Amino acid sequence: QVQLVESGGGLVQAGGSLRLSCAASGRTFSSHAMGWFRQAPGKEREFVAAISWSGGSTYYADSVKGRFTISRDNAKNTVYLQMNSLKVEDTAVYYCKATNLPRIYWGQGTQVTVSS
Repeated sequence: QVQLVESGGGLVQAGGSLRLSCAASGRTFSSHAMGWFRQAPGKEREFVAAISWSGGSTYYADSVKGRFTISRDNAKNTVYLQMNSLKVEDTAVYYCKATNLPRIYWGQGTQVTVSS
């Protein structure tokens, strides 16, 4: 069982930066691929970024490529999402996801609001 707790969300002006953190419980964090997803009001949840269990591979949605960076620290059981050059359209609830098929776990989400 893995429990995920996101933090770091908040209100920021367009062009600003935020760093989200997702802290995981359990001793098996390092065996899970980790990802960030987001859901804006009235929209489907969408993929933002992912990182392999070792951190050696990363993947990004086209909409955030070059602006967001995903990373992980397996010693701290934490995955991060550094978000730079934020846009109003990045406003959403951001969710952390841990995957080690067939097991999938989600966090409760953290709100990111970007004002113009």
